[in-house]
Amino acid sequence: MECVVSAVVEKRLGALPVAADVSRRLDMAGIVDRLCPGREIAHVTHGQVIEVLVANRLTAPAPLWRVDDWARERAVEEVFGIEAELLDDDRLGRALDAIAPHLQEITDSIGARAIGEFGIDVATMHWDMTSMSLHGAYPADDQDEEYPQVKHGHPKDRRFDLKQIQTGLAVSADGAIPVLSRVLDGSAAEVSQITGTMNNLRTMAGPKDFLLVGDSKLVSYGNVGALIAAGVDFIAPAPASKVDDTVYAALDLEEAAVVDYVPVPDENLPAEKRETYRVLEDVHVLSGPRKRDPRHTVRRILVHSTGNARGQARAREKRLAKAREELDKLQRGAGGRYYNTAAKVAARIGVITKTRRVASCLRTEITADDAGRPALAWHFAEEVLRAEEQVDGWYALLTTLTSEQASPAEVLRRYKGQGAVERRYSDFKGPLAVTPIFVQDNKRLAALITVICLALLLFCLIERQVRRSLGPGQKMRGLYPGNQMIRPTGRMILYHLSGLRLRVSGATDPPTVVISRGVQLHLLDLLGLETHTSPLARDLNGLPAKYGASRASGTAPARPRPPCRCAAGSGPATGVSTRHGSRAAS
Repeated sequence: MECVVSAVVEKRLGALPVAADVSRRLDMAGIVDRLCPGREIAHVTHGQVIEVLVANRLTAPAPLWRVDDWARERAVEEVFGIEAELLDDDRLGRALDAIAPHLQEITDSIGARAIGEFGIDVATMHWDMTSMSLHGAYPADDQDEEYPQVKHGHPKDRRFDLKQIQTGLAVSADGAIPVLSRVLDGSAAEVSQITGTMNNLRTMAGPKDFLLVGDSKLVSYGNVGALIAAGVDFIAPAPASKVDDTVYAALDLEEAAVVDYVPVPDENLPAEKRETYRVLEDVHVLSGPRKRDPRHTVRRILVHSTGNARGQARAREKRLAKAREELDKLQRGAGGRYYNTAAKVAARIGVITKTRRVASCLRTEITADDAGRPALAWHFAEEVLRAEEQVDGWYALLTTLTSEQASPAEVLRRYKGQGAVERRYSDFKGPLAVTPIFVQDNKRLAALITVICLALLLFCLIERQVRRSLGPGQKMRGLYPGNQMIRPTGRMILYHLSGLRLRVSGATDPPTVVISRGVQLHLLDLLGLETHTSPLARDLNGLPAKYGASRASGTAPARPRPPCRCAAGSGPATGVSTRHGSRAAS
């Protein structure tokens, strides 16, 4: 076997130049360094480490371990100017410890920078929280009380056996950009986070008014009072406990106005199969816990959804079918070996009633013969089932928007944007893989989740930039097999850019970027990253002029390397230069 040593080295480039460019526009490293200054003799600053760690979370979401190996295989040194040996586990841990006391200032500053730099419209903001279940004991005595605590709570994934930590996101209606993020205690109540979030958003939005859209946890007497006092409008669904079913049962569906709104999943369906909405309007009064508390009166938009009605009808029929099967089995077994007393039969009925949620409509009668053997008779109350059918599909939205600001139909349309924050949580736990997390210290845990939130911000900005460059509602080919036209998502953009490679030929030849698919070139163009037109390899403009040069003050630059054929500027730039054309403008 003949072995040949080649002078050509290839590294995975992927989306690193894109991440570096967005990070530079957000001044991420600068903001972190100003809030968390390090020692002057450091080879790399905390801001540089966090910037690279965000790129790591964005391009290679995996448990935080051996990041230096990842940097060595990728073109981290060429793009960020940091040698892989400087990114060992201890250095990452020190950076996380450094930013932990300033997480809110960091995220708010970077979020405000994103609003200004990318021209994000924050007139409407959507707020929601999610939980992340963690494996491990996390004893209370071992946790730092100054940082969010890992505790038991109400997990979204129903893993009540595990402790959790929570995250809250405020997402703009414009591009679904998470401009504000928070790491919260595992047991924190969502209803208690609204006032603080509202005040932080007011600071970030500046003099502009904004609309806060949330879920039913937003609606409490204290929250509504604080929002009204601050002059912040809101839209949120009324909790089920605050609107009695008799209100919905008394409504006349024919009097409700049809809303001109088609859900995205139904756009390609025939008109008769699409979900339709109708709305009515009245008022809702919230009373305080004390008699002397002022009462808050807000608009109540009563919404009927045919999709919700069908879903509730199917769910009820499924519950009834399972309950019917179990009750028939119990009826046959009454008086037998396992249910030989009335008490045992009654206990089993209680389990079925609770599990299948049929307490309101189930009617039972337990009798006994002369020998004491129990017998069961049961039926579902038809009048109760008909009453439940009458309220299927109805729910209520509460808002402080006046009728001049928004009609009932417009209130519904604005609320429907709440799905944007749910989609971002899907990205948070999907492409960015927020779990599993192997961090025992709750201080570092909060810092790491904040880093992942910053990665989510970059993820969303990249998606928004590509979509804005394409134009409103435009789609593109090449992202999915079959060459079908779709709207690009952040997941697919990063997937296709992950195939980019950087070829370093030698000491005298400039590095080149190898583009193997046309969709990669198209995405780079949409993102405003300049390329040349060589058919085999293309040089990406903006790679650092001298690779390895440290930006930390007081240190000597590393061994210089030849400049990229298209490198711009004279210093070690942090990313790819942005083309200031109309398509790249945000």
